[in-house]
Amino acid sequence: MQNEIEIQPLSTRLERIAAVLRIAAWSSFAIQTGLAAASSVLLLLAISGRTFNQAIVAPPGVPGVAVTPTQATTPGLGIGMFWAVCGIFVLLFGIYLAFRLIRFSKRLRNPDPLIHPKRAKVMQVLRLAAMTGLAGMLLMILGTGTTIAVLLAKSVAQPQGVAIYDPNRIIRSLDVFVAAANTLGITAHFVGAIAALGVFYWLHRPSDPL
Repeated sequence: MQNEIEIQPLSTRLERIAAVLRIAAWSSFAIQTGLAAASSVLLLLAISGRTFNQAIVAPPGVPGVAVTPTQATTPGLGIGMFWAVCGIFVLLFGIYLAFRLIRFSKRLRNPDPLIHPKRAKVMQVLRLAAMTGLAGMLLMILGTGTTIAVLLAKSVAQPQGVAIYDPNRIIRSLDVFVAAANTLGITAHFVGAIAALGVFYWLHRPSDPL
């Protein structure tokens, strides 16, 4: 009878841990996947538009004068794209870690104790997910800062009340797409890091049976 009383609270705590881990992992997985898809679409639009604009186009009002491929693109914006691509790859790894946490929560609900994941393994994946989120945020912040600096420089260089024929001085929607892609990436990494850190510190208690 005493053993049954001891086993019942243990099973209840495991169910509570599995529920918290499942909610946090699924929330992180769904939000990061959605934001990663949106960020990738914006980045692909920016890259495809950048490639399309490399075609030789005559600026309006100046017949016979062509724009070189380097003039048809925004100088310095490629750096922001580079950091965005790196951040998306890191985000994909963070999504994979969230999926692993989902699997851990399913194993915790199994009545067989041998199938339950070890506490050290769960804590290791949570720690890695948090570090991945922080690293991805750093990459995306670098991309956002670079892109905003380029857009700010173009905005300052625009003369007031004068027609602009130099494409390097025009702020295009494709340029804004790069900044938006990096911003969405920052949000996705932030969600992943907060979810992992929250569960990590919640489980980092001596009373947990995991």
